[in-house]
Amino acid sequence: MASDFSFKSQVKFDKNGLDNTAQRHSRSLQVMVFMLIVTTLVTLPIFRLAELQLIQGAYNRQRAENNRIRPVLVAANRGQILDRSGKILAANRSSRSVYLWPKERSVQEWQKAAATLSPIVNIPAAEIVKKIGQAGYKSALPVRISKDIDVGTFVALKEQANTLRGVEIRVESNRDYPNQQLASHLLGYVGEASLDELKANPEYPMGMIVGKMGVEKLVNPTLEGVWGSRLIEVNAKGEDIQDLGEQEPIPGKSVQLTLDLNMQKTAEKALGNRLGAVVAIDVKTGALLTMASWPTFDPNIFTRRVSQKEWDRLQGPDKPFLNRAVQGYPVGSTFKIVTSVAGMESGKFSPSSTLVSSASINIGGITFNEHSAGYGVIGFRDALAYSSNTFFYQVGMAAGPEQMSKWAKEMGIGGSINLGLLGLDAANHGQVPTPAMKKKMYGEDWYVADTVTMAIGQGLVLCTPLELAVMVSTVANGGWRVQPHLLASQTNTPITKKVKTAIKPATLNVVRQGLIDVVLKGTGRAMNDGTIPLSGGKTGTVEMPGHADNSMYVGFAPADKPEVAIAVIVEGGGFGAVSAAPIAQEVFRTYFQKQGFKPTNKPL
Repeated sequence: MASDFSFKSQVKFDKNGLDNTAQRHSRSLQVMVFMLIVTTLVTLPIFRLAELQLIQGAYNRQRAENNRIRPVLVAANRGQILDRSGKILAANRSSRSVYLWPKERSVQEWQKAAATLSPIVNIPAAEIVKKIGQAGYKSALPVRISKDIDVGTFVALKEQANTLRGVEIRVESNRDYPNQQLASHLLGYVGEASLDELKANPEYPMGMIVGKMGVEKLVNPTLEGVWGSRLIEVNAKGEDIQDLGEQEPIPGKSVQLTLDLNMQKTAEKALGNRLGAVVAIDVKTGALLTMASWPTFDPNIFTRRVSQKEWDRLQGPDKPFLNRAVQGYPVGSTFKIVTSVAGMESGKFSPSSTLVSSASINIGGITFNEHSAGYGVIGFRDALAYSSNTFFYQVGMAAGPEQMSKWAKEMGIGGSINLGLLGLDAANHGQVPTPAMKKKMYGEDWYVADTVTMAIGQGLVLCTPLELAVMVSTVANGGWRVQPHLLASQTNTPITKKVKTAIKPATLNVVRQGLIDVVLKGTGRAMNDGTIPLSGGKTGTVEMPGHADNSMYVGFAPADKPEVAIAVIVEGGGFGAVSAAPIAQEVFRTYFQKQGFKPTNKPL
């Protein structure tokens, strides 16, 4: 025990030494912890860098490349639309459009960006987001949200360029109609391809501009061309740095029309702000020289975003989109041309037949009045010249509705014209119904009054101004029914081949002379003032219950060797000689001035 005690007693407690040892251990621990932290801080980035370079390297290199290089589609210039002399009706001009690059922002970011863009480009944010969604948020191709922006919009977008990543302002070709409203129903307009059009044409890119109406739609494959493409390098702001390659677009081909720009201008100016239409055609070929309809519209508005005010006007009660030249109208006394042909071709009358024209006539117990005291005993020529109602009541009753319907169709009314060649939207044929047709259409019986009113172009008879022009040209050119067309390339081709009708030369001669007498001594005497060659024509005044009478005129010129035929309607215009005939005369003047006619300014 002593040794144990002695041993213990030899151990001495050294406080200072213990403190020094503790300090040394503490410092070692601190160093180790510090080294561990340093090592961690150093090695983690190395491991992350290694992961980025080795594991995700290909992905990120592609991502960087995609952010730096943009594939850009280059729109092809649409072909021009020209009149018969090569004057421009539709062309192209440079304008600025706003494009978005969907993949450069997330869905949430684009929703915020759309809210910023909306007041600048005047497009609802929801519509912007919808367009991006249609293209796809991962799309490598841009989507156009606005066309033909003005200077103010351009400046506002440039000022916010740093905050609008993925937004590009691009200069591109835009459709231009230099004559604004002129011939808009014929030319039509263009717009972005709809989803249905994109599905039907897989080669179309998003934003493809296509014809939506009229000639633009009729010959769109010829006009549209083939888009090209570019690869461009851009900086972080999306600004172009350099071109990396380009495939040139192939421009569309130009299309020439039969339309005469000067005649069209004259027709639209003469029609003024009156509801109606004017049609002029070449009597030998059917080439359409003029087709005017009012009200009209400016197709330039469709090359940008249509304002609400503009859209409201287009949907207004006067229907600016409606081409009145191919809508059916009761045509009044202009139909007496058909009744004359039907009377003679039915065998009921000869070219020399005469009838008594009195103040009124009783048919089936009903009294039908003349518009004057009557003209005594007259034949077809005088009946046409003075527009005798009672004469044609008798002719119509003798010939019958089936004969009038037959010869109307033979002369171009009621379905014998191929409207597809004109590419006109909502174009209609007229109708000259028979008793069987009336029963089928309306479920009603045919009455004597139907035949009587039919004979003078009232009642169930409807004709379009285009059909009336074809009708009167058939008389003028010796009995050939022409096929109206608008493309110059179709003139004198099998598709527009004229048809020889079965109308006898003697019938045609007496009707043609009767129409010349209208101008020489009848209701169209004002047309014979020496400013144009002697012509033939027929006035018409159409009663419209509850409304002012419609004014009609059809004619051809020159009288001896006809070249051009015309039809005019003015809704609510009153007497045909007062409103419609002067418009026809103005159009004739423009045509014959070009032909070198020297006015005499006195009756011929």
